[in-house]
Amino acid sequence: MIALSVASVLAVFLLYTSLAGGGTPSVSPSELAGKTGEVALAGRVVGTPTGDAHGAGLRFVLEDLHHPGKTVTVLYTGSVPDMFKRGRDLVVTGTQRADGLFVSKPGTMITKCPSKYQAAKTPG
Repeated sequence: MIALSVASVLAVFLLYTSLAGGGTPSVSPSELAGKTGEVALAGRVVGTPTGDAHGAGLRFVLEDLHHPGKTVTVLYTGSVPDMFKRGRDLVVTGTQRADGLFVSKPGTMITKCPSKYQAAKTPG
């Protein structure tokens, strides 16, 4: 009986937080201007990353997936996923500084493999 009550309270809490807009808003580089506070920035890595993620930070440029040419420079610190490279889609959480640089929270990079989201080729 107690377990059922706890489960019910947890379910209500999860429903409330999902409906109340809890969580970090996700934006693309073209939507970043004017955003304050923490956001999840999604885009594609373009150019050549520089620096050291475990030192002063790894710098790279994210391009908007739907508006080519709209970019933002990211300063990232923390563990870098093995799949990180130029051309890879990713999401990183952080805030944008007044000078336009997007500064990540340490260790918040998630890479996406585009091939996982493309339709499978049919045998010809």
